[in-house]
Amino acid sequence: MYSKLLVLHFPSREVEKPMICNLVRLHDLTFNILKAKILPRKEGIMVLELSGSRKNFKSGVQYLKDQGVIVKNASSEINRNEERCIHCGACTAVCPTGALAVQRPEMTVGFDKDKCSVCELCITTCVTRAMEIKPTTETFF
Repeated sequence: MYSKLLVLHFPSREVEKPMICNLVRLHDLTFNILKAKILPRKEGIMVLELSGSRKNFKSGVQYLKDQGVIVKNASSEINRNEERCIHCGACTAVCPTGALAVQRPEMTVGFDKDKCSVCELCITTCVTRAMEIKPTTETFF
């Protein structure tokens, strides 16, 4: 499963269309709306987490662009839910920067946010879904 935070800017002529509904129906994607401000006949903006297979994700984003929506990646960071983490180490195998590493002799997984490049590989690898992506700012609009 591929997931990304997006900021969508809807032109005023497009806010009346059921585009998010079509992402689910036509492109087999799921979404979580984090914030939205859409008014009739006015420009709209929405922050959402869009999830699905990479192929469907790409086709869904292209669909939005074809409809005149400006699609941008949201500024985000990776967080670890300590309650969910079982320190299995699966994330350390895919982390290209070493932000996730096994701490010895405790054999726990340490997470150094300063080394994290937000590549999101740990998100899909984590079996307990302890690794989460979060927006870094609430001032989208």
